[in-house]
Amino acid sequence: MQTPFVMPPTGFGPGTQAEDDTLEYIALPSGMRTYTPHTPDVDDPASVAPALAVLHQIAHACDTVAADGGRAQVSLAELSDAARKFLADTLGQGEVSMKLRGVPAIAVQESVFAGVWVLRGAGVDMAEIGPVPEQAVARAHLPQRPATPGTPGAPGVVNAPALLEELTDKSRAWTHGAPVHVVNLTLLPHTPEDLDHMATVMGDGAVTILSRGYGNCRITAAAVPHVWRVQFFNSSDTLILDTWEVTEMPEVAIAAPEDLSDSAARIRDVIGAIQ
Repeated sequence: MQTPFVMPPTGFGPGTQAEDDTLEYIALPSGMRTYTPHTPDVDDPASVAPALAVLHQIAHACDTVAADGGRAQVSLAELSDAARKFLADTLGQGEVSMKLRGVPAIAVQESVFAGVWVLRGAGVDMAEIGPVPEQAVARAHLPQRPATPGTPGAPGVVNAPALLEELTDKSRAWTHGAPVHVVNLTLLPHTPEDLDHMATVMGDGAVTILSRGYGNCRITAAAVPHVWRVQFFNSSDTLILDTWEVTEMPEVAIAAPEDLSDSAARIRDVIGAIQ
């Protein structure tokens, strides 16, 4: 007996699906900044002897601070234009930069040698060696826009009051060496009004930090002691992690002792290549 012909079911086979039904993926991080050795071209090492002397001081300071802690400062004010240009070329620009408001305002740029910071401002012209510049800690929470505790929430504010109470309590209880306390907004329910209210109540401190690695990390000091807003963006500048931290300085901006020891060795390699 002959089997009757049956039409295939509709909705299956090539050409039956819309072409725009494709998966879209979040862009992965890319372009990570890494250390690349760089030796400036020098025809006559004697012409940059003062800058080489400064590099020797910086390398020695890196070893000392890595072993004993603390910070060290090396003045750059006496360098000639040629020596300064050579030094700037040698130090380069690393991942972290800072803006310190106040008098004087200070611009901070980490060199490619972790833990070696260049500070420039009115009457300030030096390299500082340490985990983080001293003034970045000292000035951090000097109010540029004062905190306003007790400000009533606008319509739409839901969870901000509880989070603000948590941050304020941790700020009052903070002691040197205390573990960092993190409020991860990315994992907590909140409204846009919550975010605006928290930013308003916490105010603005005097320090803003940008750390560039995979994407950017933007760090802003609040006017409340030891409280920081830390936001991570991917290489497409999309916010992927939004937190408030209660700590002396967010870890992403700090150079470790191992970084300083490594920087000392790298600087001496550059000096040796030039000489």
